[in-house]
Amino acid sequence: MQAGAWRVDSLILGRFRLDGGAMFGVVPKVLWEKTSPADELNRIALAMRVLLLRDGKHTVLVDCGLGHKEDSRFRNQFALDQPDGILERELGRLDVRPDQVTDVILTHLHFDHSGGAILREADGRLVPQFPNARIHLQRRQWEWAFARHPRDRASYLNDNLEPLKDLNLRFLDGEVGILPGVSAIVVDGHSPGMQMVAVAGEPGLVYLADLIPTAAHLPLAWVMGYDLEPLKTVAEKERLAGWALDRRTLLVFEHDPDVAAVVCGVGQRGPEILERQQEL
Repeated sequence: MQAGAWRVDSLILGRFRLDGGAMFGVVPKVLWEKTSPADELNRIALAMRVLLLRDGKHTVLVDCGLGHKEDSRFRNQFALDQPDGILERELGRLDVRPDQVTDVILTHLHFDHSGGAILREADGRLVPQFPNARIHLQRRQWEWAFARHPRDRASYLNDNLEPLKDLNLRFLDGEVGILPGVSAIVVDGHSPGMQMVAVAGEPGLVYLADLIPTAAHLPLAWVMGYDLEPLKTVAEKERLAGWALDRRTLLVFEHDPDVAAVVCGVGQRGPEILERQQEL
């Protein structure tokens, strides 16, 4: 699709499963399992959907999935379905090589959003997946990741974080322009300094990251148990609804396994889906 000056494509970099109770917080299972059925371990299916933005000058990846550094125990824990080389293959489908990526925008540094920025070579060395890219992220998220708070430190893996220190980082402070027509919307309920990514155009779009990870999370009160400040998440969803719905903005889900994006109107419980897209 086209959004302003930007060609926008979505890439699926694998699928995985997380506990349904954690994904829906205080929402009873009898409700959430209608839209997100669980397996025998109570895990629901999720995707790792990232965006590729191109305007003729920049080739931009928004988030980069998990990568391939984790061991079999990790892969089994999260039921990871991710063939080796999937990122290169998905980029190649769009005639892009990793070394042609000029910019990587990380919504936050949880392993399923940022791990793909770093490769582990056969000799064990950790090297950048995108050697020529500048990496854009919020300064507060960087500081929080290294604070190692007991509440969420398991989501920040050393092999993803430490090598980033040697890369071309651009720290953002708040809701600023990242590139022409591309801007950050900061939301803190899930994790301090998480940023959604907005692309201006007709239609415009917002990449929702973990504020609204799937279409099932559109109701205002349906927030994740993983969110550090769930009441703030609700307020941030209300804020998003206040301006995005009237503009018919395309809302893009990072983790929905079946729906890439929706256009919403105002319903009784919050955003109400008017249109669905399985891919961009």
